[in-house]
Amino acid sequence: MTVLVFSLVAGAAVVVFFYAVGVYNALVRVKNNVRQAWSNIDVILKQRHDELPKLVETCKQYMTYEAETLEKVMRARAAVSQAQSTGNVSALGAAEGQLRGVLGGLYAVAENYPDLKANASFQSLQGRISQLENTISDRRELYNQAVTINNTRLEQFPDNLISGLGQFERFDVLKFDAAETTDVNVGALFNK
Repeated sequence: MTVLVFSLVAGAAVVVFFYAVGVYNALVRVKNNVRQAWSNIDVILKQRHDELPKLVETCKQYMTYEAETLEKVMRARAAVSQAQSTGNVSALGAAEGQLRGVLGGLYAVAENYPDLKANASFQSLQGRISQLENTISDRRELYNQAVTINNTRLEQFPDNLISGLGQFERFDVLKFDAAETTDVNVGALFNK
């Protein structure tokens, strides 16, 4: 009888051990999914970061009276770069909102310069940056989904018991300012 009890206890211990290993490995997987999703955003942000000076230089050739607008783009670009390099997700969200706003302003002001709008380089850069913006939006959605899965797993029982034993952390979702999600007032952009 004692051999049977010992066998049952040993069998239960083995099952619990392998279950705990499975949960631990699943937590590692979701944590790495968050990191991979962030890396994907980081790559696209760097690509856009490299395109913005080219756009500003192209605009400088035509927009002789719009130096302030171009400076705002470069300051916003620097803010995004700073937030990106520190890994501060909330600061990145705010900086992204600011950058998108000044880019919208730049494109609106560009409407006043027909030669600039017709410039092939400007059109190409504008299209490329718009494409990158769409990609960032898509990647942000994937990142936020990975963060939500990670954070949910860390709160669920028994995952929360096992996560306390490892190096598992909650991540912040990437949010943009409320102004980022509202419609752009084009009239206000022209009256600045």
